[in-house]
Amino acid sequence: MAKTFKLKVITPERLFYLGEAEMVIVRTAGGDEGFLANHVWGCKLLVPGEMKIKEAGASKSEYKLAALSEGFINVKDSVTIYTDAAEWPDEIDVERAERAKEKAQAKLRQSQGKFDHMQTEIALHKAINRIRVKSDVYDNKKQ
Repeated sequence: MAKTFKLKVITPERLFYLGEAEMVIVRTAGGDEGFLANHVWGCKLLVPGEMKIKEAGASKSEYKLAALSEGFINVKDSVTIYTDAAEWPDEIDVERAERAKEKAQAKLRQSQGKFDHMQTEIALHKAINRIRVKSDVYDNKKQ
């Protein structure tokens, strides 16, 4: 039996996830990183990306998938993720995400200032991530 740890995912609106996990994979500023029980303590910045949770007792290839926004992960004896937004695939409105993506792309073409450009890029990455998470889950269900 694999070792587990308590995982909490917190957004400003809700406690998104609370449970025992064997592993969590998130996208940090340095790329995708996985965290297991007894991982070295640390705190890392998160960028928009997928979060994969391997819950206690799950099969080798069974992961819960969610879309995360920016935030940070705090790793100690337990792991806590603080993020601006988190969504399960069934909560994602793909049409809304597509509209947000198109709006961000149009704004990028017209952006003047560096700050405006960075904010718009973040919005674009969030929209693309939401679309990818939703389509990954949908594609896996078809197989």
